[in-house]
Amino acid sequence: MNTIPNISFESSEGATDIEFLRLSELFMRMENDPDHNIQEPHRITFFALLVVTEGKGEHQVDLKEYKVSTGSVIKIAKGQVHAFTDYKNYNGYLIVFTENFVLKYFSKSSIDFISHLYNYHISKPLVEAYDYNRFFLKHIIEEFQKEDTYAQKEIIAKILELYLLRLERLSHYDLLEHFNKKHQMLFINFKNRVESHYVKTRNVKDYAEMLCVSTKFLNQVVKAFTLNTAKHFIDEFVILETKRAMVSSNYSLKEIGHAVGFDEITNFTKFFKKHTSETPKQFKMRL
Repeated sequence: MNTIPNISFESSEGATDIEFLRLSELFMRMENDPDHNIQEPHRITFFALLVVTEGKGEHQVDLKEYKVSTGSVIKIAKGQVHAFTDYKNYNGYLIVFTENFVLKYFSKSSIDFISHLYNYHISKPLVEAYDYNRFFLKHIIEEFQKEDTYAQKEIIAKILELYLLRLERLSHYDLLEHFNKKHQMLFINFKNRVESHYVKTRNVKDYAEMLCVSTKFLNQVVKAFTLNTAKHFIDEFVILETKRAMVSSNYSLKEIGHAVGFDEITNFTKFFKKHTSETPKQFKMRL
C-alpha cells in the first residue's frame, strides 16, 4: 500500500520559519534529491504559496488538478497534500512558512480573516492575483535582499500578512457563491460561538443548543465547510489557541492550560498530545 510522505520545513539557507525560493532553484534542488519526487503527492507540515510569474502548467492540491499560468497563485495549507504534476513550463516563486511564524508575527484579527490557513476547505487553493502579485513580489524580494536586518522578520511578516488578506478578499467572493447562504451563516455563527465559549465547553451538543439546531445537522454543515466534524473543529481551535499562548506569552503551562479550559495539567497534557503527537513542554522547547 502506497503512503503519502510528510515533508517538514527544511531550509537550505538555515532559516527556521520562512523561506523565499525561485521555482527554478527549487526544481533543480528537488531533481537532485533521490528521496523526494516533487511530482508525487506529498503532505506538508507548513504553509506554502506558489506564485507563477511566467508560463503555464498544472499543480495538484488534495489530489485535484489546477491549471496555472502567469498570475496564478496556489495556496497550500499545513496538512494539505500537493504535487508539482506539470512544472517544466512555468516559473515563479515559492514562499514557505511555518505555523509558528504565523502565530508569532501575524495579528490575531488577520489570522481570523485568513481562513485558508486553518479552514482551507472553505476556499479554493487557486487564485488569480495579477496586481497583488506584482506589489507583493517587489516588496518581499527587496526585504529579503536587504543587508540591514533590523526588524526584518517583522517587516516580511507584514508584507506577507497584507498579501494573504488580499488573496482572501478575492477568495471570499467564490465562497459566497459556492455555499448555501443559511448554512454559511450557521457555520460562521458556530465558529464565533466556539471562539467565545471554548474555555467553558468543548461539547458539540452545547453548541448545537446555542444555535437551536440538532447535533446531527450541525455536524453536517461543519463537514460541508471543513470536511471534518464539529468536534474536530472545536478541538483544533483549542489547540490553535494553546499554541498562540505558548508562542506569544511567558505564562507557565499550567496557567495556559487553565486559560484554555483545563483545571488539571494532566488532562491538558493528554489533550494536547492526542492532537499534536507531542506534549506542551516538547512543543514549547522547540520555539
